[in-house]
Amino acid sequence: MTFKTRQKLGKYTIGGCINKGPLASVYRASDPVMGIQVALKIPHRDIDPSTMEDFHKEVRLAVRLQHENVLPVLDAREIDGEFVIVSPLGKETLGDRLERRLAGTKAMDLCGQAIAAVAHAHSMKIIHCDIKPENFILFPDNHLRLGDFAFAKKSLRTIKASGSGTLGYIAPEQAMGRPMFQSDVFSLGLVMYRVFSGKVPEWPFEWPPAGYERLKQRVRPELIAFIRKALEVKPADRFRDGMEMQSAFAVIKSPARRQKGEKRVMPTGLPVWQTPVNKDFLRQFGKVLETHHACRHCEAPISESMQFCPWCGEDNPSLGCETHYPAHCPRCQRGVKLDWEYCAWCYGGGFEKEGNRQYSDIRYVSNCDCSSRAPLMPFMKYCPWCRKKIRRGWQISGNKQRCKGCGNGVLTKFWGYCPWCRHKVAAK
Repeated sequence: MTFKTRQKLGKYTIGGCINKGPLASVYRASDPVMGIQVALKIPHRDIDPSTMEDFHKEVRLAVRLQHENVLPVLDAREIDGEFVIVSPLGKETLGDRLERRLAGTKAMDLCGQAIAAVAHAHSMKIIHCDIKPENFILFPDNHLRLGDFAFAKKSLRTIKASGSGTLGYIAPEQAMGRPMFQSDVFSLGLVMYRVFSGKVPEWPFEWPPAGYERLKQRVRPELIAFIRKALEVKPADRFRDGMEMQSAFAVIKSPARRQKGEKRVMPTGLPVWQTPVNKDFLRQFGKVLETHHACRHCEAPISESMQFCPWCGEDNPSLGCETHYPAHCPRCQRGVKLDWEYCAWCYGGGFEKEGNRQYSDIRYVSNCDCSSRAPLMPFMKYCPWCRKKIRRGWQISGNKQRCKGCGNGVLTKFWGYCPWCRHKVAAK
C-alpha cells in the first residue's frame, strides 16, 4: 500500500516518501504526541512470511544494539493493519552526502563512526550483512548511525545462508552464502574507499582499483594500507572483525601520528625531527608560522597556509589534517573563518562548519587595498572579502629572505622549496 502526504497512520501523519525499495518503503512522518519528526519503515503487504520475520528480527537486534552509532528503534507494532518500524529521522544517508565534496577531516570522522557501529555489532556477535553508504544515516553535528539490520545474522557458530546484501558492496564469500565478520570488514573497506576516492572497487578486486590516484592524493600511506587490508580477497588476510579494525584505525586516525615504532631516519642515523638543525627551526619559527600540522608525505612541520611542503614540495601538504579554524573550505579543505566570504587560500566559497572553535582576530596584520580595506592575515593568497589576489609579498617575522618566484618570505637555511609557490630555494 502506498501512503499519501498528510495521510494518518495511527498517531502519525505522513509527510512524504523518503525511499521505496522492493521489500519496504520509508516515509517521513510527524509524531504529534512526542512533537518530533520520525521515519516509518513499512514492509510491503505482498512479501512472504520469511521476509516479514526478517523485519521482526531487525527490531529485536536494534533493541539489543544500544550504541550512539546504531540507529535506535522508537516503536515497532501493527498500526491499522500495517507493521511499522519507527526510528529517528535523519538528514540524509551517507550515500547522499557522498554526492557532494567531503573534507578530509570530516571523512575521517564519519569513517571512525561507521567502524565504531560495526565493531559494536560484532562485539554482540552480530554480522550486519548489508554494509553500504545508504544504510548509514546522517544526523545533525555530523552524527552517523548504522541502520537496516534486516539481513543481519547472529554468529555464535559457522553460518551458512543465502547470499544477502547489496551488489557492489558484498564480500566474495558472502556472495557465495558464507557471511562472516570479515565480510562486514570487506564491505566497510569498500565504503571507505568510496568516501576518499569517489569510486567503488569491482570484482575481481585487483589492486590498485579505479580511483587509486585520487586516493593517494587525499590520504596518508598508512590509511591506504588500512583500506587495502580490509579489501583483501581472502577473509583470513583482512581484519578479524570490527573490533580489530577499530583498534587499527585508532592508531592512524590522527593525521600527524605515525605508526608506533616507525621512525623516519636521516643519513646521519638520527630521526628527521631530532636533528639539531630542525630542532632549531621549530624553536625559532614554529610559533611564528603556526606549524601545528605534519606534511602528509614527509611528516615535516607545516602550517595550513602553506600551499606546498617547504621540505619535500608536496602539493597541499595539510590535506586530511584537522583544522584549527571553525570551518573548512570544501574546495581545498583548508581552514577558514565563518565570517569570510571566500577562502583565503584558493578563493572558493560555501564553507562547511567544523565546530565551535574560536579563532582570534589578532592574527590580522594588514589590510586589502580594495575599497573596503578588509583585514588580512599573513600569507593569505586571496582577500577573503573581495576575492582579489594579494600581490604583495609576506615576510616571516625575524627573517628577511624572500622567494625569487613569488616574493613571500622563505627560510633558505631550512627549506628546499617555497611553501607558497614551490619555487626551489637556494640554500645559503
